[in-house]
Amino acid sequence: MRVGVVALQGDVSEHVDALKKAISERGEKGEVVTIKHSGITPTCDALILPGGESTTLGHLLVYEGIADEIKKAASDGVPIMGTCAGLILMAKSGEGQVQKTRQYLLSIMDTTVNRNAFGRQRESFETKLDVSVFDSPYIAIFIRAPAIVKCGESVKTLAKIDDYVVAAEQGNLMALAFHPELTDDLRFHHHFLDKIS
Repeated sequence: MRVGVVALQGDVSEHVDALKKAISERGEKGEVVTIKHSGITPTCDALILPGGESTTLGHLLVYEGIADEIKKAASDGVPIMGTCAGLILMAKSGEGQVQKTRQYLLSIMDTTVNRNAFGRQRESFETKLDVSVFDSPYIAIFIRAPAIVKCGESVKTLAKIDDYVVAAEQGNLMALAFHPELTDDLRFHHHFLDKIS
């Protein structure tokens, strides 16, 4: 198994470490590679779009030629997990800030996002989430977090805060509004790795 982490900006090393630990816990053979330019994405069995600044990440994905490779991977059934900014980039549409800043979207997941659903950096928080696929609560870390405000019929909600969907999946795609790589609880990384056939 070869998992690629898009490494243009954001929480890259944390995801790399979490993935290596999760693969090791599973007793499986695998490598984790960073993606900084085109040509690497097609060699991966799964992809992670980490957090960061979504506008910048969007520009860089297009500039480096990685955006089209991710779209193809998504349509080919390659598992893709987007966290925080990654959740924004995966969406089909966005409201408010997304439209105002002309945010680039990969449009691979049938979701509509609110880019700053939980406010600015100082409104970052930790909370216990009830996640439909886990048997006990998950402590999630939200940093200047987005949220999903609308889901298509084929999108499955995994966790919510009030009316906001903060974890969802659609076939091979998974989007999280928080940062699973900043906690020792690797259940989301395991759930993601389960998608690799």
